[in-house]
Amino acid sequence: MYKTPFLDLPALSSAAGEVTLPGSKSISNRVLLLAALCQGTTVVRDLLDSDDTRVMLQALRQLGCGVLVEGTSVTVSGLGGRLAHSQAIEFFMGNAGTVMRPLTAALAVLGGDFILKGVPRMHERPIGDLVDALRALGCRIDYLGQEGYPPLRIGTPQIRIDAPIPVRGDVSSQFLTALLMALPLAAGQQDITIEVVGELISKPYIDITLNLLQRFGIEVRREAWSRFTIAAGCRYQSPGEIHVEADASSASYFIALGALSAGPGMRVLGVGADSIQGDIRFVEAAQAMGAEVESGPNWLHIRRGAWPLRGLTLNGNHIPDAAMTLAIMALYADAPTTLTDIGSWRVKETDRIAAMATECRKLGATVEEGPDWIRVHPLPTGQWRRASIHTYDDHRVAMCFSLAALNPDGVMVRIEDPACVAKTFPDYFETLFEVARPLDVPVICIDGPTASGKGTLASRVAAALGYHYLDSGALYRVTAHAAVQAGLALDAANEKNIAELARQLPVRFEGDRIWLADLDVTDEIRSEAGGMRASLVSALPAVREALVDLQHSFARLPGLVADGRDMGTVIFPASPLKVYLTASAETRAQRRHAQVLQRGQAADYSALLADLQARDARDIQRSAAPLRAAADALDLDNTGLSIDDSVNQLLAWWEERLQR
Repeated sequence: MYKTPFLDLPALSSAAGEVTLPGSKSISNRVLLLAALCQGTTVVRDLLDSDDTRVMLQALRQLGCGVLVEGTSVTVSGLGGRLAHSQAIEFFMGNAGTVMRPLTAALAVLGGDFILKGVPRMHERPIGDLVDALRALGCRIDYLGQEGYPPLRIGTPQIRIDAPIPVRGDVSSQFLTALLMALPLAAGQQDITIEVVGELISKPYIDITLNLLQRFGIEVRREAWSRFTIAAGCRYQSPGEIHVEADASSASYFIALGALSAGPGMRVLGVGADSIQGDIRFVEAAQAMGAEVESGPNWLHIRRGAWPLRGLTLNGNHIPDAAMTLAIMALYADAPTTLTDIGSWRVKETDRIAAMATECRKLGATVEEGPDWIRVHPLPTGQWRRASIHTYDDHRVAMCFSLAALNPDGVMVRIEDPACVAKTFPDYFETLFEVARPLDVPVICIDGPTASGKGTLASRVAAALGYHYLDSGALYRVTAHAAVQAGLALDAANEKNIAELARQLPVRFEGDRIWLADLDVTDEIRSEAGGMRASLVSALPAVREALVDLQHSFARLPGLVADGRDMGTVIFPASPLKVYLTASAETRAQRRHAQVLQRGQAADYSALLADLQARDARDIQRSAAPLRAAADALDLDNTGLSIDDSVNQLLAWWEERLQR
């Protein structure tokens, strides 16, 4: 997961391949709570691992449930409809509506002393209609802040079921879902009836709730979408084991990728035409816009059909989350696209109508909006603008606007706060990059003499940008290490054998550690001896040639920062930013001296200085890719600079390049 302040998405030419989606958030959190309310143990398979599910799991632990997490499987030991203890508990719900609403209802019926609160945005999301319905049942709930909004305090109820329980249905379907999940706990000798006041929105999410209730032993009679009856005497029963479908809302981004990309298309695994999730009907909307879709019991295959896409007018009430993706697909259409009956967008993680309109305009689009509708006009070739997309701490805004990187003008799209996708799809960008095909991968090259601080600077810049990092010197060090382990002398006589070894080098970088196959060789290769050996093998032309392809393979989305002595001159000559980093030999020797002493080793400054000067001369004079600055490199002498100064200077240069 990218935790950088922003993530720059290079322009994409297309996307193709296969993706396996994470579990559905809506199903995951419903199943976890239902398992907690049962007697006995439930094993939940393929559970989504995200911010929201972690919030629910923590709440269940606080309530006294046994929770055992093993990969994507979670075993929940249920409460049997009663709490294990009576002490006061304070819950932090983050911005998880699928936890706040159902847990509020369940705890209000069970009774106790509870406080439920969340992030500031959660305290702006209405819950008054649910509280009113629960109070009508005899539950005790107090507002601790603004009337109608969290945080809440829950006390001990005096349940009375002497009339149907009314609840508004036109703000959020989660209010009805919360009641449907909580009221079986109060089922006694008479039926419990819920009456929906007004038009029920997001009906497919109620279908999910009813389907899961049935699997946990609760039958609900539905009269149209206005009256729901829970039978007297019903009890939650564990199904023993239950599987979570992949998230149909998350599928929408890859369905869109298939519709937008020429080529073989996208194959999406984990969800298919038989899904119980309403957002699977996004497929129909994508087809109406021109996508060609095949589907099976647990898969979808999407290809581009009509191009440009066809603009449409659609009531988005039945796919409230996935419909956001249509607003981005509309930019690639032949006519405006209007989405109606989406008032629920206003009370989601952010005001999504306002967010989508504002950010689409940044890209150059014309957008109109109303209280419960949005109209997005196509964005013609030549009119796309580079934009920094504010994501409002809303995972779906971030994922939607990643699709703008497929724009025909080749402009980069910046996604602010990319970590917000952790709410439902922590590895979204990594998954996107596995199937996306960029016009070009941006590479920043930092070359310079030994001990100039290239590695520290490059790794810091890579971390700041969320880019991959290549320490080319480490490749030579690992090659030398592997050759010594194989009994090869580091000289021209063994050049061919060392080159063959380098071609098959099973090296990988994990944070600040370097692995050769299953061995951590970081300390060995970073020693002074490791550096000297690297200098010897780097002078062998055949070894350098063998490592070229390996170095090129590190240039992957979203970008690369590479440091070495010939990154900008030989390996990545087309790099848009090349920096030649240097410092005086005395400064470099002092830094190296301090590093060696820090490792608890003996060090002689004069000897280190002499060695650095000898290495400089050797690197400058070698016949294969001698050390020199690329003609278009920017010089950065860091003799008197801190590492922070150097990082800030390089990032400023990079931002200048992006603005061109």
